[in-house]
Amino acid sequence: MTAPSSNANSLISVLPDELKFQFELEKQTFCDLKVVNNTEHHVAFKVKTTSPKKYFVRPNTGVILPWDSCVIRVTLQAQRDYPPDMQCKDKFLLQSTIVSPNTDVDDLPQDTFTKEGGRALEECKLRVVYVTAQGNLDDETTRSSMRSPDTTSTIQQLKEERDLAIRQTLQLQVELDLARRRKNRKGDPGFSFRFAVIVGFIGIMVGFLFNLLSSSPTTQN
Repeated sequence: MTAPSSNANSLISVLPDELKFQFELEKQTFCDLKVVNNTEHHVAFKVKTTSPKKYFVRPNTGVILPWDSCVIRVTLQAQRDYPPDMQCKDKFLLQSTIVSPNTDVDDLPQDTFTKEGGRALEECKLRVVYVTAQGNLDDETTRSSMRSPDTTSTIQQLKEERDLAIRQTLQLQVELDLARRRKNRKGDPGFSFRFAVIVGFIGIMVGFLFNLLSSSPTTQN
């Protein structure tokens, strides 16, 4: 037999004593409740909530055999926004009462869960708690903020190297222009080959830096 919880009464025990949901935006999540019949009688139960459109409860009504138990799954529908300070004011109420042996859930009278006629009706209140998945705080926002300083530093360095390469290229172009003028005056036959080699080296260096910049971490999601 399962030991009663802090929410135990003479008819049933409810485990756990609160509904805890791992909250994620745009995603359903659920919490299971185990309801234990502490008696030798058939006990009927019904689950109510202050926010019926927000939760899906199955089964929300049932009959538990003597000394038996039942698992109730409460599903929190996908939410579009975080609640303020991750606090939830929703409440659940689990009502229980003794019914006749062999009573089927479909045969329960409409007044089963009312106190009219001297019926003994017990109630167990459950609060709702939202928790954030470990390592998933603020999802992509947190991960972006964590890598932002390193990414910014890397991009800044690449831009500085690119600007330096452009300045060096312009300087070499000026020097080449001066050398070409000297060649025209001196008639140096080997100048054309040296000029082609220097221009080719400049093109390789600039292309390498631009490829390095395009493969920076900022292009990753």
